[in-house]
Amino acid sequence: MNKKTVVIGASPKPDRYSHQAVRKLRRYGHDVVALGFEDDMIDDIPIETAWPAISQVDTVTLYLNPQRQQSYYDYILGLHPKRIIFNPGTENKDLLQRAQAQGIQTVEACTLVMLSTNQY
Repeated sequence: MNKKTVVIGASPKPDRYSHQAVRKLRRYGHDVVALGFEDDMIDDIPIETAWPAISQVDTVTLYLNPQRQQSYYDYILGLHPKRIIFNPGTENKDLLQRAQAQGIQTVEACTLVMLSTNQY
């Protein structure tokens, strides 16, 4: 099933997990929106730096450390995703609790592993 996924913290650097996640999500047939801080591309997917309004988001997968996430709480929650994946190093009790209070599923896991093990 195609799940529109927003990757927050997307990097143009191929060695970064966020970069690998964008590519793997696309390979698995998901509609991917990459949000980051550098105007660049990951294959044919632009890294958006303006962070636009996005509708019908299934999943937000985070690649920002908890301190950087704070500025984006309203944006992330305003996407009204069905779930938020906190990848290793992004675990954030405050955002997790806010999301759960809005009925958003939260998962502390690795997007790459979830894809590889058919748990995505």
